[in-house]
Amino acid sequence: MEKGMDFFKKKLEEKRGRVLTRYTFYDMKNCAQDFGISTPPNLLAWNSMVGWCAKGVDSMADRLVFSGFEDDNFGLNEIFRANNPDVLPDSAIQSALIASCSFIYIAPDRNGFPRMQVIDGGNATGEMDPITGLLTEGYAVLERDNNGKPTSEAYFLPDRTEYYKGKKLDMTTTHGAGAPLLVPIVHRPDATRPFGRSRISRACISYVGSAMRTIKRSEISAEFYSYPQKYAVGVSQDLDIDRWRATMASMLTLTKDEDGDEPKMGQFSQASMSPHLDQLRMFAALFAGETGLTLEDLGFPGETPSSAESIRAAHESLRLAARKAQRCFGSGFLNAGFLAACLRDKMSYERAQFALTKPTWEPIFEPDAAALGLIGDAVSKINLAVPGFVDAKTVETMTGIKGGSGIG
Repeated sequence: MEKGMDFFKKKLEEKRGRVLTRYTFYDMKNCAQDFGISTPPNLLAWNSMVGWCAKGVDSMADRLVFSGFEDDNFGLNEIFRANNPDVLPDSAIQSALIASCSFIYIAPDRNGFPRMQVIDGGNATGEMDPITGLLTEGYAVLERDNNGKPTSEAYFLPDRTEYYKGKKLDMTTTHGAGAPLLVPIVHRPDATRPFGRSRISRACISYVGSAMRTIKRSEISAEFYSYPQKYAVGVSQDLDIDRWRATMASMLTLTKDEDGDEPKMGQFSQASMSPHLDQLRMFAALFAGETGLTLEDLGFPGETPSSAESIRAAHESLRLAARKAQRCFGSGFLNAGFLAACLRDKMSYERAQFALTKPTWEPIFEPDAAALGLIGDAVSKINLAVPGFVDAKTVETMTGIKGGSGIG
């Protein structure tokens, strides 16, 4: 039974605020709550910036490079090559890492060839089939006005797509794909959250807010660190001192008064920046642990340069998370290719017919010259023991280097 477009409109509005919050942190436009304890009144509106959320997303998105499909019996690589392959997968991956999911919208062009477009999680939603990962119904906002109100919408059904301008039905296109032409690309789905989880978790948001307050307090403290507070005891009330000139002067003379008393000068202890730096480093360590990064990734340089192997070892948590993301996104791209092939061929294929087609990815960590030498030795020894066991495709998967008989 169809739930209707109004149901999905309400569902999208309920979730859209969370998505926009993640994009706000990614774009570094978020404001940290000021506790109002150590901030002067004229600096309450001032806000510091921390780019850790963007770093946490981009550090994984830049390592997830989709290279195509293996055992491509239905020409899916051709479809993706015709749909800006250098941008489409990367855009879908980055949006899914930020918002927990993104969507690939499929529609035929003038010649009936599938055209793909990425829609972020704040502008599309639907009802997911937990078995196939496809939608049973879908809704997307294609255009919004300057106030954020939808001006062009689409309602996706298994046999047709309805387009609305304003609140009126503008056009309906039919197809025989057997599923709505809106495919979810989901990051880390599970049984309780089929539309996945954002890379910008609640913990990341909390650590970034604390780091922003720490930077703000350090800026305020730096003023006292630069010019320590001084005092003078026993100065005559008739003496007029220019405080700024007294602070900056290299020689300051104060004479005795008429009673022969002389003032005593002093200086309060200089403020230290160390507590702020230590606290900022603590929040950086917490954020790094949450996202699988290292302190070097967040701007705290190490003492010794790192080799490719040590970098890979330090990012083991990131590597495992990236492997999980490859499996999730690969399933989504395969679903998108499946429906695009149905639309192109005007055939209602069975999803099981694409079981042998596998998404392929570039290596998460590119090997350096030393690692390539070790891989070459290992491949030679394995093939010596079992001739032909490691072929060109396997080496390409390990190294990212395309040989003469590679996947292409």
